[in-house]
Amino acid sequence: MAGVSHPADAVAVVLAGGRSRRMGSPKALVELGGRPLIAWPLAAAAEAGLEVVVVAKSGSPLPTLEVPVWAEPERPSHPLAGLVAALERAAPRPIVALACDMPFVPAALIARLAALDAVAAAPAGEAFPARYAGAALPVLRTGLERAAPLRALLADVGAAEVDAGGPPHALLGVNDPAGLARAAALLR
Repeated sequence: MAGVSHPADAVAVVLAGGRSRRMGSPKALVELGGRPLIAWPLAAAAEAGLEVVVVAKSGSPLPTLEVPVWAEPERPSHPLAGLVAALERAAPRPIVALACDMPFVPAALIARLAALDAVAAAPAGEAFPARYAGAALPVLRTGLERAAPLRALLADVGAAEVDAGGPPHALLGVNDPAGLARAAALLR
């Protein structure tokens, strides 16, 4: 069984360096409930009591943020680029990685992930939300070189499964206009 660390040791990282092809416009800027989509996971991470940062490519369109933005490499365009950059910058602290398009991720889940002392994902096989530590860097770097799917690497890093809990839509990712419409309906 995984040990427990203090949640404040972990850094919550909201990844926002993607191209947003399916959405058709930058996801971080898309409005949901009167605020940018990225504001939702940022608020949940802050509520969980973690230091919060955004990781994005230097040219990524972002709203005005009250948290630091860490730059990821311009190439390749792959979620692993942001994840590797975040782990390197946060070292030796672990990170809890969230996607910028997760408006309903519960603060309690973020805190539970942060308190673990192992790589863990909620649910198993999903790259976000998940806790990653520096020990996973060699596997993640190799995966980045091969442009491997991040989900496929979770088994390679021995990710434990964490029950997401919360409502069924807690881990909803808003990837396209239809997903945005579903999320908006859930807010009503």
